[in-house]
Amino acid sequence: MDGKAIQTHARYHRKGDRDRSRDGRRDIDADVGVKTYVVEREDGSRYKKEELWYGYELHLLVDAEYELPVAFEVTKASASEVKQARQLVEKLKKSQPEVLEEREYLTADRGYDDGKLIEKLWKEHHIKPVIDIRNCWNDGEETRLLPGTENIVYDYKGRVYCHPMGPGSEGQREMAYAGFEESRQALKYRCPAKHYGLRCSCSDKCKASKGIRIKIEQDPRLFTPVARSSYKWERIYDTRTAVERVNSRIDVCYGYEDHYIRGLAKMKMSISITIATMLAMALGRVREKQGEHLRSLVKAA
Repeated sequence: MDGKAIQTHARYHRKGDRDRSRDGRRDIDADVGVKTYVVEREDGSRYKKEELWYGYELHLLVDAEYELPVAFEVTKASASEVKQARQLVEKLKKSQPEVLEEREYLTADRGYDDGKLIEKLWKEHHIKPVIDIRNCWNDGEETRLLPGTENIVYDYKGRVYCHPMGPGSEGQREMAYAGFEESRQALKYRCPAKHYGLRCSCSDKCKASKGIRIKIEQDPRLFTPVARSSYKWERIYDTRTAVERVNSRIDVCYGYEDHYIRGLAKMKMSISITIATMLAMALGRVREKQGEHLRSLVKAA
């Protein structure tokens, strides 16, 4: 899932303008969109970076294997990506419920880091969210104590650590992820000393030496069915680039980098035709037994 900015080259229309006539030069439906990025410096400090554009936004759900659109919506640039994401899922549930039933994961960047969306995907549709996370903790706060334990802490990315001599002591070690137990709705972690064959003087006294379980209800946004600290999470998250390639084709191959479309209704119609063309071309390739050229616009039939 991703949102794509579509910049209009029409004249900027201000809210206070009395003249709202459609003179062909300005776009009275478009507005300003803002994307905010938190950039981390080498010293660990952070600052916000904003990107603005005037126009619209395309919200896309894409099949990561075939790199084809599954659902979409076109809005003004200021529309919330997270709210549109929830609506897209509901839209897909009504129009193509079988598509949701077949999905196992949904990947998205940290712009879609939202507790309601994550819970909705897992609890209502049994889809495992693989969504990057924003650091919403206070500056300087590195770890928090896991409730019910004495020496187990975690960070904002969901990595779990044990302190042999208690929180704040030296020798912090990351615990070994041992999988998701669906029957218990919990992530399982093992003692790093036993798992990796390390020496630990406190292994006999430590309650975590036999492993721990963290229920995802502890913090559904942080502790997801696919542990954020696992190699599996990284592997699945890498498939998110599929939607970026679809966005690139929409810009380059279908001409939205330099378009002359005015008005939300016309933009919705144009995008609908574009998506229909992409899917029709893919269907034609399949019928002609040219599956390897599924997304090609220039390969001869």
